[in-house]
Amino acid sequence: MLHSLHIRNYALIAELDIQFHRGFSVITGETGAGKSILLGAIGLLLGQRAETRMLKAGAERCIIEAEFDLTGYGMDDFFASHDLDFDGRSCIIRRELTAAGKSRAFINDTPAQVTQLKELGARLIDIHSQHQNLLLSQEDFQLSILDIIAHDEIPLQEYHQWYEVYQQARRKLKDAQEAAQRGREDEEYLRFQLAQLDELHLTPGRQAEAEIEVQQLVHAEEIKQAFYTTDTLFNGDGAMQPGVLQSLRDASRQLSAIAEMMPEARELQERIDSCCIELKDVSAEAETAAERVAIDPERLQATSEWLSALYTQQQRHHVTTEDDLISVTEEIRSKLELLENYDEHLQELQQGVEEASAAMLKEAAKLTKRRNEAAREVERQMQERLAPLGIPNVQFKVSITPLPSPDTTGADLVCFLFSANKNGKLEPISSVASGGEIARVMLSLKAMISNAVSLPTIIFDEIDTGVSGHIAERMAQMMREMGDGGRQVISITHLPQIAACGKHHYRVFKEDDEQGTSSHIVALNDDERVTEIANMLSGTQITEAAIQNARELLKSK
Repeated sequence: MLHSLHIRNYALIAELDIQFHRGFSVITGETGAGKSILLGAIGLLLGQRAETRMLKAGAERCIIEAEFDLTGYGMDDFFASHDLDFDGRSCIIRRELTAAGKSRAFINDTPAQVTQLKELGARLIDIHSQHQNLLLSQEDFQLSILDIIAHDEIPLQEYHQWYEVYQQARRKLKDAQEAAQRGREDEEYLRFQLAQLDELHLTPGRQAEAEIEVQQLVHAEEIKQAFYTTDTLFNGDGAMQPGVLQSLRDASRQLSAIAEMMPEARELQERIDSCCIELKDVSAEAETAAERVAIDPERLQATSEWLSALYTQQQRHHVTTEDDLISVTEEIRSKLELLENYDEHLQELQQGVEEASAAMLKEAAKLTKRRNEAAREVERQMQERLAPLGIPNVQFKVSITPLPSPDTTGADLVCFLFSANKNGKLEPISSVASGGEIARVMLSLKAMISNAVSLPTIIFDEIDTGVSGHIAERMAQMMREMGDGGRQVISITHLPQIAACGKHHYRVFKEDDEQGTSSHIVALNDDERVTEIANMLSGTQITEAAIQNARELLKSK
């Protein structure tokens, strides 16, 4: 529950420190005194957007801090999942806003994101303002009420899982169908591309071999001449010009002649003989190579054309190597093979959609069953709660009809039907209920769901709009019963019947001084409560009768 609230430099509030209590409390004050400012400050702690205009005029920094007592509410999981300190009891939330527009948030003195404030705030406080009565016209709000009473969190989670599986299966099928359509439209072009690539008979390394071969064919005469010249230089061209080998043989004979007289000449001779053997082999190979080199214009043309076609395909497919082009070829071949088998593939995906749909609808049926059971409980409780609130002949029915197609919430369309008259026609509640009836319905709904969820604090902002007299007393008793149930209920009210029912009473008021206008909130003692309620009964001129009436109201509670 909300234990204490500290506000500094927020709107008309310069400095405020107030303690709150368990049970039913009321806040009263004239219109414009600052009750909405108080709610706005609490809203910032719950993650609402901060704006610099919220700062009190002339202030550089605004601070709002609240301490909550969470003993017994089982919120350890939130603090553990967000790595926040928590002693199992106290939680302090602080929000700071500077005139420069910077906003910071803290949970137990640890910097926090606004999203964390919103997540935690949703588990701490429910603020019911007047505009929330409009929620009754929204189908998702009515469904959420039913789900709370049904306690269907686990079935709803299981349904969500299958709903996502179903949606993914549908997306896969749709993508595959679109891909198949595009593929069929492109099939002829793909086959044309594959035919051109297959004509190249691509194999790894063939491009490099062809490029070398073209170079050899282009320069065949030059290559052939080089080999012949090499052979001539080694062997000579006859008696007129001896070759290198003849000269080496002559040198070998000269050294052999002196080998007996000069032993080292033998070593030189042997080395020359080795060179002769090696060079003779080189000469023979050069001659063979010369004979092997062919001048073949037709081969040159064919190979050049193959390379030209290869380069064209590489450019067309935006690749630079033969291996890349081979990969492109296989990719196109795979696409065509997939197209040939796409009907079977689509059939498998369609089967997946049908299986996921069946599983999803099975879980949806479980949800529907739980909701139908909860609907009867909601109808019973709402009739019991609304009858004492001045609608004795109330008819309240929860209509559950199938949705055209399941959505994230299931397969149910929920609508609250209402009639204030015994034989009246049941109609959607938002279209037939008056403002006062809407207020009573909303209070009854809040009272009902407060027993189903562990929410520490509920704040009602003028939920009594449109009611008065004994109906207001009955509404006050309902809120007090909610408070007696172990939670904290705070009602901001203008009705003395409700104000008198609170166990704790706070008054909001404004004061003018040299610095300007400031809002304040104070806890009232017994005598101050009498005066405040008398003022609410009679206006600014408090009469003795009003005071006596106020005492009677307080005494009766």
